Amino acid sequence: MPSPSSHARPLLRAAHQPWDTPLTSPAMSNTIDRHTRFRVTNRYLEIDGTPAIPVSGELHYSRLPRGQWEDRLRLMKAGGITVVATYVFWIHHEQTEGKIRFDGGLDAAAFVRLCADIGLDVVLRIGPWCHGEVRNGGFPDWVQAAPVRHRTNDPAYLALVKAWFARVGEELHQLTGPDSNVIGIQLENELYDQPEHFAELKKLARDAGLSAPLWTATAWGGADMPEGEVLPLFGGYGDGFWVDADAPWDPTFREHYFFSHTWDDPGIGADVRGLAGNGTEPGPAAPAPRTPSDLFPPATCELAGGMATAYQRRPWPKGLDVAAVAHNKIGNGSAWQGYYMFAGGTNPADGLQESQETGYPNDMPRFDYDFHAPIGASGRLAPSFAALRRQHAFLDAFGDRLAQMPSSLPDAMPGGINDTTTLRWALRSDGAAGFVFITWHQPHLPLGTYEGARFGAVLDGGTVTFPGSPVDIPAGTVAHWPVNLEVAGVTVSWATASPLTVLQPSAQEPDSLPTLVLAAEPGIPVELCFPEGTEVHGAGSADPAGTYRPQVAEPTVFTTRHGDAQLDVLVLPAEAANVAWVLGTAPNRALVLSADPVWLDGTGRLAGRSQAPAEVLRYRAGARSFEAVETVLRHGPAALHTVKTELLRPAGPVPATYGSSANRAAAPSPDTIAGLAETYRLSIPGEALAAHDLLDQGHNELEIHWAGDVARLLVDGSVVADRFWDGSPWVLDTCGAGIRPGAEVTLEILPLSPAAEVGLPAEAQRRREASRGDLAALDLVRLVGWTAWQEGSAT
Repeated sequence: MPSPSSHARPLLRAAHQPWDTPLTSPAMSNTIDRHTRFRVTNRYLEIDGTPAIPVSGELHYSRLPRGQWEDRLRLMKAGGITVVATYVFWIHHEQTEGKIRFDGGLDAAAFVRLCADIGLDVVLRIGPWCHGEVRNGGFPDWVQAAPVRHRTNDPAYLALVKAWFARVGEELHQLTGPDSNVIGIQLENELYDQPEHFAELKKLARDAGLSAPLWTATAWGGADMPEGEVLPLFGGYGDGFWVDADAPWDPTFREHYFFSHTWDDPGIGADVRGLAGNGTEPGPAAPAPRTPSDLFPPATCELAGGMATAYQRRPWPKGLDVAAVAHNKIGNGSAWQGYYMFAGGTNPADGLQESQETGYPNDMPRFDYDFHAPIGASGRLAPSFAALRRQHAFLDAFGDRLAQMPSSLPDAMPGGINDTTTLRWALRSDGAAGFVFITWHQPHLPLGTYEGARFGAVLDGGTVTFPGSPVDIPAGTVAHWPVNLEVAGVTVSWATASPLTVLQPSAQEPDSLPTLVLAAEPGIPVELCFPEGTEVHGAGSADPAGTYRPQVAEPTVFTTRHGDAQLDVLVLPAEAANVAWVLGTAPNRALVLSADPVWLDGTGRLAGRSQAPAEVLRYRAGARSFEAVETVLRHGPAALHTVKTELLRPAGPVPATYGSSANRAAAPSPDTIAGLAETYRLSIPGEALAAHDLLDQGHNELEIHWAGDVARLLVDGSVVADRFWDGSPWVLDTCGAGIRPGAEVTLEILPLSPAAEVGLPAEAQRRREASRGDLAALDLVRLVGWTAWQEGSAT
């Protein structure tokens, strides 16, 4: 670990800026659509009378087998999600006019009830136009073909919407209202110039019996909205499929790796509006950025949980890329963190994807909607899950304070998106205490170590300067450091470690002390400072200036005392913080270390899944240590099998292009893939499938490492899944794909032409360039088993 830097730099200074306007309450949720738990002010949201920062994550129930809903929802809750957002795709429910389905995996009411049972709130994104990379933006073909002026107040169009909303209301109206877990309803999506249409859609939804304390709409792209009728929501994507295949990193993406008070993103949906940039400048006629309404706080619904893959451009955001954008929004003053997507899925049938055939610029996979989300389509966790989980635990524990702290930007701001030398940071403070947010990471154009950082947080009572000696900030740092943080009567003047949570004494350990949990940052020494008169007892050292340096090679606890107040401080090394889970809510939070997924089941006990015998540690405040959790496997140990592959047919030569639209390469047709792809038979051990594809006992994943252009998986001759290659492994849930013992499973890989106008991530592009001629390879296929377990004794 490097020592504090001796590099001399000016003090990094930020002065607390109070709120611009007094605290006010809009009509929404206060005098209209009042709710027993949720209300909104112009500064923050309140839950149960307390300021809070909700965290919403998108999951589309119609893109996930119903039997997997509970697994994903419990994982989302374990990852700190408090609100589930979901589109109600019209085309998924009524492909044929008059034949509306709300059964099976389309049972929206059952999904809302399950969310309530698990303790999750819901935002229904009812459209009727949704986008979501769905055919016609969610309109059934018969609606798309109707002789009406779509997405306007044309009476003929409104008549179609009225009938659809009435059917949605028939299913869901009894699940909305003042005591409901449906706390938000989004109207339309990415509509920019029809403010009167929002008001009419809201009326139609109300007439259908739907209600919620929050009515929302996407506000990016300079959207014009009826004031007070909808809460404007914003987004932030650090990369996207919608710019040109060969475009450099677009400015609209790069801006999200900086702290600012600009919430609009003109890049989202720019391809659909014909405004997509070329990577150097925003597209033509980009609208003026929209600011949040004075009635409402800045809130988001589409922070990048990952990114979809289009045929012509295939981004693969890494975990730190996702975490950095989200962290910046918190530092910018976000009152609501919302992710799209948080759990990936699969289109419920062929032909329901966005495509050039239906007038869109981009061809999307016919089935795949994994989105590189924190929870992938198979249920496997991406690295972004752990990185976001830490942020969400912080928001749960400290959101009541943070929500009341406006954001202040530093005196020395970066000079633009090309500035890679000015540290990126912000201060959120109420004038007495606060948090310094540091995000020193961006993809594509790496940053170097920032040497000699020392901060000056200017508060009402004076400037808090820290750390004691300048410290180097390594590239990849995502941190939120406390200033004058009071917990249980003890104040931390400052620390160079990020607060994770606070553990309260439990009924089982009533004599234990409250515990502040801090997470160390990779490569940064942990230092803390306490006010004069605070006693510190534990393994560490202190200097005359009062800076305490704990030993953090492993989880370390020390005790602080100020007067009659006592507080334990637990510092997790960066490696332990990566596997830390904070489960439950105050005052019954539990801190668990597990490299594999873990959650609370319906009885409140720990449960999870693992590939090997579960290794789970839970912190016991009374013992000031982690103890192993006794677990019981619900089936035998999982197994890892290499799948035998047999080449049935070599690939044919592929053309450089399959056509284009709006200068975007078109995806090959199913017939082209069938005629030119190399084809393999996969011999999957039937006994392994039979042993682990039981929903309550575990599941299997088919993990395919390959290279090429497009791959398809067929089961008994029918295409069940597809993927555009971007260098990442393709992971499928075998049960969801319909792979059963004895099934004939074949894999088709269409080669990628070296001349194809397809944009790839850097690693994949290097492999492409190293290939002589067309690229097609099957590197490895394996069957990965996961076994379910629950807390308990084996006897």
